[in-house]
Amino acid sequence: MSQVTLDNVAATAGVSKGGLLYHFKSKDALLAGLLRRVGERADEQVEAVAAQGRSVAEWYLQAPHPEDETDAVELALYRSMLAAMRTIEGPQDAAQAETDRALAEVMGSWKTALDNEIDDPVRAEIVRLVGDGVYLRALLGLPPLDPALYRRVVARLLSDDRTHPPS
Repeated sequence: MSQVTLDNVAATAGVSKGGLLYHFKSKDALLAGLLRRVGERADEQVEAVAAQGRSVAEWYLQAPHPEDETDAVELALYRSMLAAMRTIEGPQDAAQAETDRALAEVMGSWKTALDNEIDDPVRAEIVRLVGDGVYLRALLGLPPLDPALYRRVVARLLSDDRTHPPS
C-alpha cells in the first residue's frame, strides 16, 4: 500500500537495499535520520538568517516557492518526511520513539529561534503556527495566497502596534 519502502528508497538513492540497511537498520531508523537532517538544515537556515541580520520571524513566515531551486529541495525533503511518517504503523517501539524525538527537536529548534526573537510568547507561538500552516499549504500543493494580502497578514502579525484598524 505504501510506496515508502526500503526497496523503493534504495532504488531511488541508487544503492542496494543491503547498503541502505548498513546505514539504517529499519525504515523508522531511516526516517529518524531524515528528521535529523531536516533539523540540521533548519539550524543552518536559522544561523544564516541571523548572520545576515534578517528577522527569523519574517523568514519563518515566507511561503516557499516550488519554482525556486532551494525551496523545491526543501519541499521535496519535507514531502519525503511526511510520506515516510504516514507509513508508521503499529505500537510505539524504540525506533519510532527516536523518530518522535527527532521531530520534536526540529520543531523545538524553530520554536526556540522564534522565542529568542519575539518577546511576547503568545505572538511567537502565533508566528510559528501561521508559518507551519503556510508551509503545509505549499507541501499540499494548494494555490498560494494572494501575495499582497499575505504581505499585509505578515506585516500585521509582526507589527508592534497592538491596535490595528480594520483593513
